[in-house]
Amino acid sequence: MITRKCNYRCRGCNVWKEQDKRELSTDEVKRGLDILKDLGIIELVISGGDPLLRKDAPEIIEHASNLFLTTVYDNGSMAKQNLEALRNVDFVAISIDSLDPEKNDYIKAVPGAWEKAMEAVETLSKEGINVCVTPTISQLNLHEIVDITNHFTQKGIPVWYCLYTYDQTDNENQLFRIGKVNDEFIIKDNQAMVKLCDSLIEMKKSNRKIFITTKLLKTLRALFLEGKRTWDCRALQNFLVLDHMGRIAGCHNHDFLGSVFDLPKIWHSAKFDLLRKTYNECTQCAYLCYIFYSLHGSPYGNFLLAKDQWKNARFLLER
Repeated sequence: MITRKCNYRCRGCNVWKEQDKRELSTDEVKRGLDILKDLGIIELVISGGDPLLRKDAPEIIEHASNLFLTTVYDNGSMAKQNLEALRNVDFVAISIDSLDPEKNDYIKAVPGAWEKAMEAVETLSKEGINVCVTPTISQLNLHEIVDITNHFTQKGIPVWYCLYTYDQTDNENQLFRIGKVNDEFIIKDNQAMVKLCDSLIEMKKSNRKIFITTKLLKTLRALFLEGKRTWDCRALQNFLVLDHMGRIAGCHNHDFLGSVFDLPKIWHSAKFDLLRKTYNECTQCAYLCYIFYSLHGSPYGNFLLAKDQWKNARFLLER
């Protein structure tokens, strides 16, 4: 998370309510990225806030894309102005939550957000940049997700997904906050969510632009059908989070553990080994990205991922 700055006011998000002008310098970010590379990190997701609000975003992105499999998130407002910076990343993820402009703009709380995001997707695609659309599944758009998926994938635009959830901790020392509970977003129709998982599993058999694994869909299905968490969190094992000040944690819900610049000294420490067990037993969130990396970080998980997603690799090669 290279910045806390955000120009949107999304109703299901808390980041914009806690904006912070402080952030690492360009050189500090690049030095932190070098440390991650030396530790063996292979994939990097650049987010915020909106990371493209940083004036030095092009320099940071260029450095990152030379080191990692890199994804850059954008709310749809800044990508068109940063085409050259985005040409070498592996994916640019644009957030679009509805095909209905009015509903999308209501969710984003910014008039014209839908139009800007759609223009960004079209422009990036025409420029040969690997763009994808990332709707956040919530009660507000649950019944639209299949239509959203078909709309974009039929145009050759991949779709992957976020899932509305919220921070369930009152920990004052947690790394940062993403969202507090918002009743209109909470998925109440569990059967519709199960049906959606079934639909996407079936659609994936013939649509290679649906970028969510079958294993993850089955995990979500079990969560909404039976209330079962069939995964253990593997924060600090398969993934970690860095904030705009270079502070690290296994996930954002927990206390920050130090600085990225300390990682070489503490990554293999007894303290971190103990914390990995603590994270492993944590059940306080269902953020889709954390579930994904928990499921697919082990050698066996990577095998399943490769088996499930080999067509996505073909998509990258074709582009």
